[in-house]
Amino acid sequence: MILVGERINTGFKDIKQAVLDKDPGPLREWAQKQAAAGATYLDVNLGAVSADAAVMCWMIEQVQSVVETPVSIDTNKASILAEAIKVCNKPPLINSTTAAQEKLDAFLPIAAEHNASIIGLSIDETGTPKSADGRVEKAGMVLAAATEAGIPPEHVFLDPIVMPLKYMQDQMREILEAVRQFRLFSDPPPHIICGLSNVSNGTTHKKLINRTFLVMAVGCGLDAAICDVTDGDLVDAAKTAELVMNREIYADSYIKPASA
Repeated sequence: MILVGERINTGFKDIKQAVLDKDPGPLREWAQKQAAAGATYLDVNLGAVSADAAVMCWMIEQVQSVVETPVSIDTNKASILAEAIKVCNKPPLINSTTAAQEKLDAFLPIAAEHNASIIGLSIDETGTPKSADGRVEKAGMVLAAATEAGIPPEHVFLDPIVMPLKYMQDQMREILEAVRQFRLFSDPPPHIICGLSNVSNGTTHKKLINRTFLVMAVGCGLDAAICDVTDGDLVDAAKTAELVMNREIYADSYIKPASA
């Protein structure tokens, strides 16, 4: 399971304040915590705190100063991406493009040039489709454009756009069906990813909902998630789901002891 640590994001108060104060401590601390928890990538999200690419570069540099885990550059601005990708020590994950042609034209050449992986959201300028078929159509546009740009399927992460269960409960089955169909696009198939925390937005039992949805999505073909990698129960559930789907080889030690 490809796990992208969500915590170095200015949507969290401690990270926002750290960026405003140019205090590297919280960024380095969360980088180390998430890397120790087994994150495959560390998402770095400047958000609305600044439109200065130099600030994003600074954030990435703080992460890379303490861990070797590659970063996920989380921005919807190609100008920021173009600068931030230059300071990455390892090929990053780009988060993200949409199916809108303007976005594809801006983001895909950068990904191809730097051998980066890229997340493609199943959305365009008209909004998020309500149906599984609509999501499949948009995701297919992203994959086709990425292939044309020279990006192999194994570097493409398709995102069905997870909605909050509390407010859009009818969307859950559509999302899971879209995930199942994404697996049929190519051989080898692209990766399938989601921003997991969205599903429990506004709910009381966030961890339980995140864990349950993740297991169900893995059963449909999901193999990556942007999530709280420090939630041991969540990570263990994901590992177990992958075993059940015969994607990993069983061993009694597949879950590490809490003290490990």
